[in-house]
Amino acid sequence: MSKLAAFGGTASVPKDRRHVQWPLIEDEDRKAVLDALDGPRLVSDTDGVNAVSQLEEYWARRFGHETCVAVSNGTAALALALAALGIGPGDEVIVPAFSFIATGLAPVHQMAVPVFADIDPVTFNIDPDDVERRITPRTRAIIPVHLHGAPADMDRLTAIARKHNLAIVEDAAQAPGATHRGRPVGSIGDAGAFSLQVSKNIPTCGEGGLLVTQDADLAAKMRRGRQFGEDIVAGRDRDYISYGLGWNYKMNALQAAFTIAQLDRFDDYERARQENVTGFLARLAELPGLTVPTALPDTTHAWHILRFRFDPAAFGLDGVRPQALRSALRRLLRAEGVPLSQYQLMPLPDQKVFVDRVGFGSGYPWSVTGAPGTTAGEDYQVTREVIADSLTIQKRHLHPGAGELLGLYADAFEKVWANRDMVATLAKAAS
Repeated sequence: MSKLAAFGGTASVPKDRRHVQWPLIEDEDRKAVLDALDGPRLVSDTDGVNAVSQLEEYWARRFGHETCVAVSNGTAALALALAALGIGPGDEVIVPAFSFIATGLAPVHQMAVPVFADIDPVTFNIDPDDVERRITPRTRAIIPVHLHGAPADMDRLTAIARKHNLAIVEDAAQAPGATHRGRPVGSIGDAGAFSLQVSKNIPTCGEGGLLVTQDADLAAKMRRGRQFGEDIVAGRDRDYISYGLGWNYKMNALQAAFTIAQLDRFDDYERARQENVTGFLARLAELPGLTVPTALPDTTHAWHILRFRFDPAAFGLDGVRPQALRSALRRLLRAEGVPLSQYQLMPLPDQKVFVDRVGFGSGYPWSVTGAPGTTAGEDYQVTREVIADSLTIQKRHLHPGAGELLGLYADAFEKVWANRDMVATLAKAAS
């Protein structure tokens, strides 16, 4: 049995192997940005073909969307989709209790109230049963998140939406390339929002976002909303008239050009990532007390983040708190060179911005309808359990050449599990 690195042994992952670059920036990325910089059109509101319009066409064609609208970031994409759908004051939007903060803030930006629903313990996505329980006469939309790259249960959610006449905006920020029953995520609801933030599977050189829809009229409202409410029409001079409420949510040509170059390599990267990640997870799935992320039948998982759950009873530690086992494993595995971290430290409804109703003015949007808002500590049982017993790996596995590194990570997990007595000692002390 090898001595654990936390107690003087040799780490499974050598220090010179721990840094992994993401995104990969190649010569073609640099050339694309320089070509755009030297071109005549640096913003999306100029007449004629530009890098932004090229990215929109390329993304729609590659992933099977009718229309794509490029915007400044993924959060703007969510808010703009809600605005185009007419969501506003007095409305409620159901969102998962477990997600990045932007999912909950997007309705507030439209003066709508976010209503939080619990999640599924396997996919970590919104639970359709809890969604249906939280529908009221004020409910206008659902934002399912394809969290970590795993598609949400869109069959159930679309059936609920049709039954109650609700819109669906898919938060696919972490899931480009993911599919649900052969359909690309983002194309199943009324609209889909993607993020191109630099940490994502398909990045830009900073921040960026995309909206997709199969509805031409909705796409036109999105384009108008991103540009001050103006109608920008090819071949017609800009009239500077705002025909409705709008924002400045435009993407610039440099961001678009960089993403086009990245998208050119996406298929090769994705094939390598699927092989690397599934092989890694297959090794870890053999370890008792460890639950690895799973791609459900008839879905393609994008593996943006890998979340692992730890079960003290299955590990052989009855009566030990999940947080204690998680803490012990994090300490030992990080010493071995595995960059495990917590991601999302609390349910969204426990965030201060929602507990204190930090919106607009005196408690808006909640005070518009007298809606109860959220209460810290409210029972979102599955969300709280997942936060308590899980850790994540981020970014390193996105590199197409990460297979060998993931093999070293698997060696580290197996080494720690071979020292389960030491894990037990640390976990019991923490508990």
